[in-house]
Amino acid sequence: MKFVRRIIPVLVMILFIAGCAKKEVPADDTVMRVGSLKGPTSMGLVSLMKKNEEGTSEGKYDFTMAVMADEIAAGLTGGTLDAALIPANLASVLYNKTNGGIVVLNINTLGVLYAVTGDETVKSVSGLAGKTVLSTGQGTTPELSLRYLMSANGITDYEIEFVSEASEAAAILAKDPSRVAVLPQPFVTAACAQNDKLRIAFSLSEAWDQTGSDSKMVTGVTVVRREFLDEHPEVTERFMKEHAQSVEDVQSDYEKAASLIAEYGIVEKAPVALKALPYCNLVSISGDEMKTALSGYLTVLFDQNAKSIGGALPSDDFYYGK
Repeated sequence: MKFVRRIIPVLVMILFIAGCAKKEVPADDTVMRVGSLKGPTSMGLVSLMKKNEEGTSEGKYDFTMAVMADEIAAGLTGGTLDAALIPANLASVLYNKTNGGIVVLNINTLGVLYAVTGDETVKSVSGLAGKTVLSTGQGTTPELSLRYLMSANGITDYEIEFVSEASEAAAILAKDPSRVAVLPQPFVTAACAQNDKLRIAFSLSEAWDQTGSDSKMVTGVTVVRREFLDEHPEVTERFMKEHAQSVEDVQSDYEKAASLIAEYGIVEKAPVALKALPYCNLVSISGDEMKTALSGYLTVLFDQNAKSIGGALPSDDFYYGK
């Protein structure tokens, strides 16, 4: 009897421990609030947006789309957004503004800028020598990227004529196809569709790759607030996985993706989206490859205009996993 009395507590403890071992920690089902801009950086997200709407995504998301980057930036700094797809230089600006409170998860869009013209003599960057090039964004990435490429190709005899927005440059080209403009997708596709004399002369992204730099022209990145990442690492990892799958879905079925892009109002008409998609450079690049490409790109911008990336190059903790 003494033995039985001694062994019973031991058995109870063993059973208790075994029972605890079987219990699984519940998955974090926090709703992630994701912001994005109306344009190419949102195109790779549409498959996940649809799955979330239908309730078939693994995670739970609240998607917000805006026209102006300032709206998304305010959401991140104000804590009403947890993650966002934003211009690469803006990510660096916000990192500096928040003392490291922003982390980059991936590159979602490479270069979407193209030289568009009806001038048959323009086939590469060297063809811009002696030309006046229409461009948006004085002091921002379109100008800085163009100037970098001109310098890398030894071109100094050129002028940049700035316009307020891409639609204005497209209107000028429509009247005079001999002019040259640097335009982003999907404005490139729309402009060429409206005037059969216009064509894509070259991709600025491809021209960048030809400079021999380890960096790449980066349009958009996906960022997360560091506070959210620290509190919900599982949710963040799940979003990265589903975002990467969404990009793969879009790339594997352009027609379906174009329909969704029009449905969500990113581009007004599906046929335009369908033509633009192959030129939008949608990707999901993370890890070391992301850091190499993005840090090199930000260095180029910093060397030309430090203010364009917030005054300083981000530290290693800017890059997820570093």
